[in-house]
Amino acid sequence: MSGDVIVVGSGVIGLTTAVVLAEEGRRVRVWTREPAQASTSAVAGALWWPYRIEPAALAGEWSLASLRVYEELANRPQETGVRLVAGVHSGVRQAALGPWARQLAGSVRELPADELPDGVTSGLWARLPLIDMPVHLDWLRTRFETAGGTVETRGIGSLDEAAAEAKVVVNCTGLGARDLVPDPGMSPVRGQLVLVENPGIDTWFTAADEASSELTYYFPQPGRLVLGGTAGEHSWSLEPDPATATAIVERCARIRPEIAGARVLGHRVGLRPSRPGGVRLSAAPGPHASRLIHNYGHGGAGVTVAWGCAHAAAALAR
Repeated sequence: MSGDVIVVGSGVIGLTTAVVLAEEGRRVRVWTREPAQASTSAVAGALWWPYRIEPAALAGEWSLASLRVYEELANRPQETGVRLVAGVHSGVRQAALGPWARQLAGSVRELPADELPDGVTSGLWARLPLIDMPVHLDWLRTRFETAGGTVETRGIGSLDEAAAEAKVVVNCTGLGARDLVPDPGMSPVRGQLVLVENPGIDTWFTAADEASSELTYYFPQPGRLVLGGTAGEHSWSLEPDPATATAIVERCARIRPEIAGARVLGHRVGLRPSRPGGVRLSAAPGPHASRLIHNYGHGGAGVTVAWGCAHAAAALAR
């Protein structure tokens, strides 16, 4: 058992962490109750940006580490699902961002008034990684298995079950940590999306007020345009709400009127794993002389920090 690691959870955090550990030469298994394509990660709009994540200082470091990986993966978009795409963050000013933003020279700039979309009074232009999550999750699993890892479909009632079979257990269960740890502070932030035929839009747009549960964004993904969204705190419903979907389309159409007539392809709902104080990334002694690593609570930025957090978790596992 000395070299064995079990990663519990197969969302983007779990699979990325498993890849890093396996490529370090560890014998890694991923335990998951459902395939990655059924996880919250598969629903994500997946634009790289530190959104709704704490602690801010660490999140910035993890985000930049991940950015460097995604920029390399963008050289193989069909394989990895990662592309570099330009767009506008409405209402965002570079000076108001954290220290991490100083590392984005050349990738972001303030927009003058004559370049802003109609109805937008300020904004930041940026060229950032945009990830097609179904493709990316499949690629992560293939990379993990190529490194010798295995994925096992297995639900568990306690992390002790994994600790009985491996010296190192990495808990990447997202909202599942609420019961498994237990961590009662974990709660969902519900996100609803609408998928429509793309009427020819090749840039993204976001307008997010963290004080509001209503967001406006659209992301051009292969074969579809992803419209959003919502940030409903403490809402566990996975059923799309028709009135909410209509409002999402209307908000996006105010920015790009052609969206109003786009044919709807489907609806998606995901529950962002929120936690007071933000991400828990720490190590502690576990049962059966094991080492337990927690890597969960990434809120709305799991994709953004995935590689940075994976390397930090792997360092704790050494």
